[in-house]
Amino acid sequence: MFFDAAFMTEPTEILRAKLNGETAKVAWAELQRHHARGVVVRVAGELDLIDVAVALAMDNGAAVSQWMHAGQLQKPNDDQARDWLARDPDLWSVVVAPWVLVQEKTG
Repeated sequence: MFFDAAFMTEPTEILRAKLNGETAKVAWAELQRHHARGVVVRVAGELDLIDVAVALAMDNGAAVSQWMHAGQLQKPNDDQARDWLARDPDLWSVVVAPWVLVQEKTG
């Protein structure tokens, strides 16, 4: 988990549960218009999608910056978009306005 117990407040747990309930499996074709608007963010498979969503929602700039610098959180480029369209992999998404977080699930 990204947050340790000292930071797990009741509002954070409620937010986490809310975001978890709003995740959905989605086809890339359904997300292309959001990609064209520049609001899709790819979350690397080694990260927990909900941890990232909570960090964004709580404006945890340090964590977000660390993931971005590590290449674990970034906007998909056009090559990635074409790959997802061609392969139609299992993608999970959650919205943290204005962002649409997307993570490819493998295995």
